[in-house]
Amino acid sequence: MKTLFQSVTLFLLMSIFLGIGYPVGMTFLAKIIAEGKSQGDLIQKNGKVIGSRLIAQKFTDNHNFWGRPSAADYDPLQSGGSNLGPTSEKLKKLVDERKKRLLEFKGEGEIPNELLFASGSGLDPHISITAAIFQVDRILHARDLTGEEKDKILALIESQTIPRQFGVLGPSIVNVLELNLALQELIGH
Repeated sequence: MKTLFQSVTLFLLMSIFLGIGYPVGMTFLAKIIAEGKSQGDLIQKNGKVIGSRLIAQKFTDNHNFWGRPSAADYDPLQSGGSNLGPTSEKLKKLVDERKKRLLEFKGEGEIPNELLFASGSGLDPHISITAAIFQVDRILHARDLTGEEKDKILALIESQTIPRQFGVLGPSIVNVLELNLALQELIGH
């Protein structure tokens, strides 16, 4: 009986500590250490929240840079991959449709894989510099811009570049939402 009482007591204490105390403590610590990120790293424009630096948004019109495709349709509550394997006919069809759309304004060329395949979470807010540059001609055509503006957009991509983590991990990337906001500010529409 003594062992049962000790077990139940330990269970209740650990439940309180690990189920309530630890999450509350970590939330408080996160607010102190990384306040912006712990609140979603939200981007505001004219006092209105327009998105988060941490979660991808759906951009589909040709005037903007597109992010990675999302199996969750950019819904953070449905985050996850498609779980479609390399032999899946459905995946092949999706990739072929994406490739056709991407090549409409680019002509033939090497499409970065990240524009063809969804990320594991379906909410990756970044693309590589290669993927951003690949889209410049499409944006120029959609916005009816000239070569002079192309140089400005390429410079914009460079100015928005986030370098490799610690100088060695992963590729240089750009946040799609921030890049599109900077593009709207640069071009004006």
